[in-house]
Amino acid sequence: MRMSEPGRVVILNGAPRSGKSSIVAVIQASFDGLWMNLGVDRFMQMTPARFQPGIGLRPGGERPDLEPLIVQLYAALYASIAAHSRLGVNVVVDVGHHDSYSRPLGILPSCVRLLDGLPVLFVGVRCPIEVIMRRRRATGWNADLPADAAAPAPVQRWQQAVHDPGIYDLEVDTSVLKPQACAELIRQRLDDGAPATAFVRLAVEQA
Repeated sequence: MRMSEPGRVVILNGAPRSGKSSIVAVIQASFDGLWMNLGVDRFMQMTPARFQPGIGLRPGGERPDLEPLIVQLYAALYASIAAHSRLGVNVVVDVGHHDSYSRPLGILPSCVRLLDGLPVLFVGVRCPIEVIMRRRRATGWNADLPADAAAPAPVQRWQQAVHDPGIYDLEVDTSVLKPQACAELIRQRLDDGAPATAFVRLAVEQA
């Protein structure tokens, strides 16, 4: 039986409310072929309430009791991404990688190794904290804070931790680009034929 070409993998990394999910929706609706969404929101929906927020655990070391589980869940997520790709299925993933737990867990380097040899495009989704706060207020989070108030500490920690070390194949800023424009940049990067190297560099630098 002829083996399928591996499916493409696009991983969007950024803070909550940075616009990742909106980009995922455009990719699924407009890119050629089947694109499966295996991101953090899907995994959190599958996670029992007593283990929430699962892989959505925010920076700051607030729940060290959950941290061993977080390592397992990220490994399961990336093993699933690898399985889909090896079967020829394209995958788009929205995550918020950080290593700001009660102690460093090295989750991203471990995830990189699970996708070794697969076509992975690692995209940094950036958004200024002021815009993130506006989006949070608009969806009911921190709605009671004055517009000129400083962002809460958890929001600031996300902003600082999620893009460390900041090695990407492509970066987009959702404060200046709509989801359709971000998705188009990703499409162009996939189609230009240049090899994606972020995961290769992460494997070397984080070894």
